[in-house]
Amino acid sequence: MTQQPRDTPQFFLTSPSPCPYLPGRQERKVFTHLVGDRAAHVNDLLTHGGFRRSQSIAYRPACETCRACVSVRVRAQEFEPSRAFRRVLTTNEDMIGSECSADPTAEQYSLFRAYLDNRHADGGMVDMTVLDYSMMVEDSHVRTKLVEYRKRGPDTAINKRGSGKLLGVALTDVLSDGLSMVYSFYDPDERMRSLGTFIILDHIARAKRMGLPYVYLGYWVSGSSKMDYKRRFLPQERLSPEGWELVSR
Repeated sequence: MTQQPRDTPQFFLTSPSPCPYLPGRQERKVFTHLVGDRAAHVNDLLTHGGFRRSQSIAYRPACETCRACVSVRVRAQEFEPSRAFRRVLTTNEDMIGSECSADPTAEQYSLFRAYLDNRHADGGMVDMTVLDYSMMVEDSHVRTKLVEYRKRGPDTAINKRGSGKLLGVALTDVLSDGLSMVYSFYDPDERMRSLGTFIILDHIARAKRMGLPYVYLGYWVSGSSKMDYKRRFLPQERLSPEGWELVSR
């Protein structure tokens, strides 16, 4: 009997469930496990095909009658911040993001908890425990890192790290052609900073410095106010049945 190697992806389909973005609709997902020595390579290929990673799972929507979820990636090397984006960067000039290994901390979970309770109290992640958060960060078979955002301190010029209170965190995968923003969260009390926007702008700048062409933002959902912000980061490419298509305005 022929057996498939453990690192050869097998795909599965979820049962229908309520769509978290568009009321009155049902969603289904196709998914596979990212395990084995080829996990990073498979994750690269699947991301190019519109999949997202969550822990050791790669998934993408497979709804029967809806195609509203569209994969989006920013062309980092061509990106120039608009006037509104420049204001966000100026507001956060006193901030710095420091890369660290994908190791969860109590400080991160405290911020994560505050973010969920304030911004997503009715979402599917609101009941996540500290163990759930640890699994979200640690359960990765690909190259994953955390970026912690704090205010600049007296030693920042030397160690390139901030000091004081943790204000934001991004969980990010490093792909062969870009950075994939898996999940980010931030201090809900710092509304004037537009930290969600700032974290994306910082990742675009990081991709530029690394010589990577793209920053993957996940799904843009037309008609969903939760996802509308993603269309502002131009130029970007959106995945259609014909492939990735450029959107510049």
